[in-house]
Order: sequence, then structure tokens, then C-alpha cells
Amino acid sequence: MKPLFTRGPSPEFRLLLLVPLAIALIVADHYTNWFQSTRERLSSVTAPLYWITGAPERVGDWAGEQFRSREELLEENDRLKRQVLLLEQRSQLLAAVKAENTRLKELMNSAEMVDDRVLVAQVIGVSPDPLEHVLLIDKGRDHGIDVGTPVMDASGLLGQVIEAGDAFSRILLITDSSHAIPVQVLRNSMRAVVEGTGDLYRLKLRHLANTSDIREGDLLLSSGLGGRFPAGYPVGEVMSISRDPGQPFAEAEVLPRGRMSRSRFVLAVIGSGGQGLASE
Repeated sequence: MKPLFTRGPSPEFRLLLLVPLAIALIVADHYTNWFQSTRERLSSVTAPLYWITGAPERVGDWAGEQFRSREELLEENDRLKRQVLLLEQRSQLLAAVKAENTRLKELMNSAEMVDDRVLVAQVIGVSPDPLEHVLLIDKGRDHGIDVGTPVMDASGLLGQVIEAGDAFSRILLITDSSHAIPVQVLRNSMRAVVEGTGDLYRLKLRHLANTSDIREGDLLLSSGLGGRFPAGYPVGEVMSISRDPGQPFAEAEVLPRGRMSRSRFVLAVIGSGGQGLASE
């Protein structure tokens, strides 16, 4: 009776036969180009298999990206908002530095037009009393500043030093209600006195004769009378004039040229001869 299954070579024999054959093929492939075309054809055949075997991972990545939890999306949104806020803050800092450099440049240009020696100082404090217009600067007697030293910015006069310490000084602004300064009109050299009103954006010309030759838009300069402020510095511009035929005097409102509440750096005019306190 013929057996149903025939017995083939033993596994040991097959292994002994295939191992040398595999080694021979590896050596031949390494040192010759005999199998180059065969390898290329096999690569084109196996490439779809690689794509198919990688499909589950790609599908998993896509599904994870599409079905992320709401909490993760909110967390990422908050993180992006924080990054935008930081970038905006840095942008604002750069804009502030650029604006400050521009103001310093204007201040230096103004210093070149002043004959007296000037000193750049920084405003480091403002009086908390709303009825008192006083600034604190970081320069004092050690730097040549004394009581009565005029102070200005790039646009015009700000005020004068009323207290001088070794390293700090207090400045009374020309808008303070206790302050007055002799001025003259640039257009016709008419003399007058400008007084503070307690308003940072308004000065006043009082006791003007109704027939005074003064107009809206006239620029007022310091006259130098009294010896406290040097002559020729911009003080303000006439904004309006009030004339009452029944009154002997007219009044005019003046807009200060100096930036009373916005100047961070100021110029102290050293050696101008200014002495004294408060009003003229």
C-alpha cells in the first residue's frame, strides 16, 4: 500500500543547504550588480505593501487630530492667546522706546538753541496735591541746580526750581495758580504778565488794556524782566481774548507751549541767573 504522505528532506538538511545559498547571494549582491534589476522590480512590488502596513498608524494620527478633546483645544487656544499678549507687550515696549528716543532727540535739539549751559534731568515724581503743580526731578545742587533755576522741555518753559536738594529738586510749573511770569508778544514785543490758573492746559493774561494789540495765535516769549527766566523762551500761545466794553481791562486765555503733564525728560538751564521763588 502506497503511503499517503511522502517523507522529504529533513529540516536539518534544508538548513544546511539554504544557509550557504543565502550567504552566497549576499556576497554576490554586495560585490556585483547581478541582482540590481531584480531588486528594483521587487521594490516597486513591495512599496504598496509598506503603504498598506503604515495605513493604520496614519489613520490613528488622523483620528486623534480630528477627535481631540475640547479641553485640549481650549488649552492650546489659551496658550496662543498668552503668546499673542506677550508679543503685543514687546511691541508696545519697542514703540515706547522709539517714542522716548524721539523726545530725547527733540530735547537735545532744543538744548543746542540755548545759550546757557543746560542739564538733562528726568521727572521722577509728581505732587499728589491736585491744587499744586509740582514735579520732582533727579538732579540737584550736586549737579549745579539751585533755587530759581528755569526748567524747560523741547516745546517751551515748564517752570522753575523751588527746592534744591543734593540729588533731587522740586519744580513749580508755570500753570500753578501761585506762579506768574513776565512775557512779551513775539509779533510786536508788547509786554504783559502770564499767570497760572491751576489748569495744566491753560494760562491767563490779566489786566490787558482793551486797546492792547494782541491777537489769537500770538506767541508769547519770556521777556527776561525780573531776572528769573532768561529772555526769548516760548511760554504759550494766545487762544482767546475776552473784551468787555464796560470794563477797563481785557483778559486772554493762553495755551502753554511746554508739555506740563507729558514731559519725562526736562532741561534745567544752568547759569541763567534765575533766583527766587514762585511768582514774579
